[in-house]
Amino acid sequence: MGEQSEVTLSNRKVIRLRGYDYSQAGYYFITICVDGKRNLLGKIVHDHLNDDMHSPVGAATCRPLTELSWIGHIADVAIAKIPQIHPGVKIDKYVIMPNHIHMILIIEGTARRQIAAPTVSVQTVIGGMKRAVTIQTSLPVWQKSFHDHVIRDNADYQSIWKYIDENPIKWITDRYFAE
Repeated sequence: MGEQSEVTLSNRKVIRLRGYDYSQAGYYFITICVDGKRNLLGKIVHDHLNDDMHSPVGAATCRPLTELSWIGHIADVAIAKIPQIHPGVKIDKYVIMPNHIHMILIIEGTARRQIAAPTVSVQTVIGGMKRAVTIQTSLPVWQKSFHDHVIRDNADYQSIWKYIDENPIKWITDRYFAE
């Protein structure tokens, strides 16, 4: 008789902080990726945002930004609706990149679902936003999960805020970059 090989189910990497209650009040850095790193949400363009006619040379400065696709616009609306759907949950800052989204999500101590239920969790908020985009586009847009980081102090917050703000500027060197 030949040897039988043991069949094992592939184990998904545990991406949540073990034992942490993701429904408790706090600040969370969230990254949501498009499945397969496809640039479905838009493209990075350079926009002349600051035409400074008072400068010695009258030069305009360029700041890269994301020009949203129709899917990117749907995602933008879904993000904007999060505080309406989940009172006590706020989006402090976010950026939609061509193939991912970064955001700072705040769950206040009073975050409750609209029905009488326990405090809403990060997973519920992000899952609902992703579902809304998928339903409206009728496309499989997202990777299965999302990455989160519990923001622990003001220095961490400032660093993440800056990272989100500068993400379009650093697109070509971004780890999610794909042409």
